[in-house]
Amino acid sequence: MNIFRLLISPRFVGFKNNLKGPGGGRRVKILTLTVVGILFWLVLFFLFYRVLAYFSSQEMIGDVLARQLLAMVLLMFFSLLVFSHIVTALSNLYLSQDLELFHASPATLTEIFLSRSFYTVIDSSWMLIVFGLPVMMAYGVVYRASLGYYLSLIYVSLPLMIIAASLGILVIMVLVGFFPAQRARDIIFFLSLVVIICLYFLFRFLRPERLVNPDSFVSIAQYLGALKAPDSPYLPSQWATDLLWTRLTRYPGSQLLNHLLLWSTALALMVIDIWMAGLIYFRGFSKAQEAKRRTHVGRKILEKTVSVLTRPLRPETTSLIAKDVCTFFRDNSQWSQLLLLGALVVVYLYNFSVLPLERSPIKSVYLQNALSFLNIGLAGFVISALSARFIFPAVSAEGNAFWIILSSPLSARRFLWSKYFAYLIPMLILAEVLIIYTNHLLRVTAFMMVLSSATIFLLVFGIVALGVGLGAIYPNFKHENIAQVATSFGGLIYMISSSVFIALVIVLEAGPVYTILSAHFRGEAVTHVQWVWITGSFILVIFVQIVAVKKPMAAGLKSLSRYEG
Repeated sequence: MNIFRLLISPRFVGFKNNLKGPGGGRRVKILTLTVVGILFWLVLFFLFYRVLAYFSSQEMIGDVLARQLLAMVLLMFFSLLVFSHIVTALSNLYLSQDLELFHASPATLTEIFLSRSFYTVIDSSWMLIVFGLPVMMAYGVVYRASLGYYLSLIYVSLPLMIIAASLGILVIMVLVGFFPAQRARDIIFFLSLVVIICLYFLFRFLRPERLVNPDSFVSIAQYLGALKAPDSPYLPSQWATDLLWTRLTRYPGSQLLNHLLLWSTALALMVIDIWMAGLIYFRGFSKAQEAKRRTHVGRKILEKTVSVLTRPLRPETTSLIAKDVCTFFRDNSQWSQLLLLGALVVVYLYNFSVLPLERSPIKSVYLQNALSFLNIGLAGFVISALSARFIFPAVSAEGNAFWIILSSPLSARRFLWSKYFAYLIPMLILAEVLIIYTNHLLRVTAFMMVLSSATIFLLVFGIVALGVGLGAIYPNFKHENIAQVATSFGGLIYMISSSVFIALVIVLEAGPVYTILSAHFRGEAVTHVQWVWITGSFILVIFVQIVAVKKPMAAGLKSLSRYEG
């Protein structure tokens, strides 16, 4: 037990030191993240409170809706926890850099396994607290729950986390037993990607918005049947749902069976994991030390394609872009996210194709153009989110080899602008596809088609510049996983900055667009004073765009020039 405490102590000592003596920059980061976290909790709590308050006001079906929502939320949390533990366990048990030191220590295999499993639970279960607590608090407030409900949250969450962790760790041990750890990571990633995309399409094409319109169902029985969640007596999340619902509604029935099922399953899976670790864990760890084989299928095609597309550019710019493209497609976890991007685009466009505009009390032609204008902001946020994943980490993607860039004849300015133009063209194409096709589905006026296409065109220049510039201001060249860069403090600053930028442009254009469309639909002429105001607003929009491009890139260039590693 003493060795186990020693093995898990580095994480706690590091956390304690971070809290004890943070510098000025670290203190700002902690304060910013705390404020953003509190705001997120409040928004999520308010959202679920409003939904549950509405459900509770509906006779007959109110409690049915609330219970099924609770079941779906817990099922989603449990599924995500299992998946999160699979991914985290692979890193903590097999791929972490300090594992060689641990296995060379006097600690037994069981102690090492338990300590790394403990890290896995800590790393993966924060999601349940961050996303789950506001939801469960909203249930407690709406149903005026007693103290027993809040104590049950702790009592139920603990075995649920243990079950999810044990399943995730067991799956990864079996997979690594058959495949090398690097190959197992690719398999897990692709399988999870396919499952996520399939579930995404299934959920969307089922059109869940019909559930808020009971008139579309023939009978009440059919409507209630459509509300049934995917519950099962064999799911741990369903056992937790039954326990919590009993506490919420003060139902007098006994839940002893669900108590026993939760805790006995959790303890049994823990024992099975420890037993399996003794059989196959060290063998899997040994296989994880093998080098990963590289395949060269499609390499020549990729290189020729890049050389043709970058032929008009300078040789040094061409080399940088070619390197970035080849690096991107070598990493399975990077290029395969294009599948998710494709699914996002399909569902995004599908949502606009099924909008029930004909049932709106607002005249259809007004609503179509209003939605088209709001869609500029929505498409901007989509591009911003994608940029946070792909563009913001672009500078950090150089990794420990960044010193080669610094010591080469290539200037930092050329390096940064090469990153900018490499990502600008794909983002422009994607943004215009989203805007033009959705406008076609909405059948908007020619004015709105031109305005929205031009606005999103300009927005992309600023969004990409913010991503590259802030990525250079907050680089992380020592990352173990490039995905960590996007979720860092700098990534948060980028998302806030790009959101403010998009919102500012939309606000500046809202008044002029309303004036022009109102005059058009009423058959009136826009006055000279209004034209002066409209012209001034659009000039201000262009000025904001210029600032959004120049300032971040200049600040990023200054930061890179001062970088000393």
